[in-house]
Amino acid sequence: MPSASAKARVILHVDMDAFFAAIEQRDHPEYRGRPVVIGADPQQGRGRGVVATASYEAREYGIHSALPISQAWRRCPHAVFLRGNHRYYREVSAQVMDILSTFSPVIQKISIDEAFLDVTGSLRLFGSPEHLARTLKQKIRDECDLTASVGIAANKFIAKIASDLEKPDGLTICPPGQERAFLAPLPIRKLWGVGAKTAARLEALGLKTIGEIADYPVKGLIDRLGAWGYQLHQLARGIDNRPVATRSLRKSISEETTYLEDVDDDSLVEHTLFTIADRLSRTMRRKGLKGRTITLKIRFEGFETHTRSRTLSDFINDADTLRAITVSQYRSFQRQGRKVRLVGIGVSQLNTVFGEQMSLFDAPEENPTSERLDALLDELKRKFGEDAVTRGSLLGGKHKPPH
Repeated sequence: MPSASAKARVILHVDMDAFFAAIEQRDHPEYRGRPVVIGADPQQGRGRGVVATASYEAREYGIHSALPISQAWRRCPHAVFLRGNHRYYREVSAQVMDILSTFSPVIQKISIDEAFLDVTGSLRLFGSPEHLARTLKQKIRDECDLTASVGIAANKFIAKIASDLEKPDGLTICPPGQERAFLAPLPIRKLWGVGAKTAARLEALGLKTIGEIADYPVKGLIDRLGAWGYQLHQLARGIDNRPVATRSLRKSISEETTYLEDVDDDSLVEHTLFTIADRLSRTMRRKGLKGRTITLKIRFEGFETHTRSRTLSDFINDADTLRAITVSQYRSFQRQGRKVRLVGIGVSQLNTVFGEQMSLFDAPEENPTSERLDALLDELKRKFGEDAVTRGSLLGGKHKPPH
């Protein structure tokens, strides 16, 4: 790796190993060596909710984050199932982040258990990147009795991938100038943005490794995947110029409508959700945002307020998905004759499709037809005004919701 005077940046991605479960095993010796699952109550296989974190012992049974808790129980009924103490986990996270800040002031916290550090300016004090990383890992072990996996590279994307290759307690280095060769043999699912649907489309082209994507004609990828094809081609070639962003990042975005008079007409409420979904989708695209958790907010007469949320495996910002999920949530809600005063849609677990917040490295599956339509509508509205064009789904309703 180069010295601090070299032009290449030195980026670390620090990822705590099975963070919540590791904390419980640290604090409860009787849990060590046993499968530990943090999440919802499994209720003997009848529980609802998902897994938040699973220990490495539990992962041997196929248990992973976001797996339905009922499936986790069926796969390993003898595991230790815990609801978890998230306030305490945040306190431990703060201790870890304090340690990281002693190695570089340029730090971007991505979630409760991971962060990027730009240590380019710190090598003068700590020596080589490898020595810095080993010192950092040892300090976390000494002060928190926990392990972290670290990836080192010249950009964030590859540092993130590197940190995941030798878990737990791993340290993987991609030397500068070797980005493309480092990525080439890895399976396409390691590439940011490649989930199940995109993987199937790439495999249909005969592409199985990241190197094969990098070698594939970029025009062919664009023809099949749109603008996302170009971004995938750039990432496959190891190109990622995002800086480590130290400022706070937006966590959620929402839109809502309050009726002038409380209403009891389901068709009006659903039409309102159509309109909100369209408006929120355009705002998200304009800001370059996608999200995973979609929340319906409903307020009844008398100001009684409820929310219903659903977390997806992929990041989305298209109106069709927002509309379908929130209308389904509304239809499953038991109003019991109560009139509706307000409805709204919120999206959280945000991950921008360009810029600094493209950091969770989950797979934002595309609906190419829907996204192309959304982009076309955005462009027409920009050129000719908000009222120049609208969706067919917003026409012909017997009610027009307020704005």
